Amino acid sequence: MEHDTLLSARGLTLHFGATPALVDVDADLWPGEVLAVVGESGSGKSTLLNVLSGRLAPDAGVAWYRDPAGALHDIHAMPAPALRTLHRSDWGFVHQNPRENLRMAVTAGGNVGERLMARGSRHYGDIRAAAISWLEQVEIDADRVDDLPRTFSGGMLQRLQIARTLVTHPRLVFMDEPTGGLDVSVQARLLDLIRGLVRRLGIAAVLVTHDLAVARLLAHRIMVMQRGRVVESGLTDRVLDDPRHAYTQLLVSSVLGA
Repeated sequence: MEHDTLLSARGLTLHFGATPALVDVDADLWPGEVLAVVGESGSGKSTLLNVLSGRLAPDAGVAWYRDPAGALHDIHAMPAPALRTLHRSDWGFVHQNPRENLRMAVTAGGNVGERLMARGSRHYGDIRAAAISWLEQVEIDADRVDDLPRTFSGGMLQRLQIARTLVTHPRLVFMDEPTGGLDVSVQARLLDLIRGLVRRLGIAAVLVTHDLAVARLLAHRIMVMQRGRVVESGLTDRVLDDPRHAYTQLLVSSVLGA
């Protein structure tokens, strides 16, 4: 593992039956950095996200996480309770469909407060105040704190999920197509919000997206995947402005020609 990296992986390989989903993938993420993983549907980018976050185990290879004390942890060798604790504290996950991460029968404030309670917070007043503060930070009116998520628009649901995820100030957030399925105007507003929060809080993130404009706006570095392999990686502007691999050139030209 590279010195001082927050997350590293070497040789990650995974097959679904005879189909290679990941082939000898290496990755590094430094504290405070946003790494975008891009590629067409079926390229392996979401599979990589799930392996890096411990949701899937690889057939081969290893992934490490460096905790705040500097100790290294083999993610896939961690006991399940320890991994769950990590997901509730140091890590967060933002799904494309916020309903996967929200409890639709619990109020907006309750959704945010639950994550604090899972980390050990017990003072109702403090939890509610934190929930209201975070709703305001993601541009949801504090008056909606007792409303159920089913009364929210798609963009508001995604912002609520972000508040729920970031309330514990995680060091690392995994984001799977966080603006997918939203109207263009809603996407733009949400992207500005995510970019501001990530920078202000110094969060490291692994971002999966098929949208190169999203990668350019949010990510410091980019990895391009094709059929389970990383075919190109580097600083985001370098890769998108001067793509070396034919597949990356095809992705960039298809965007420019759209």
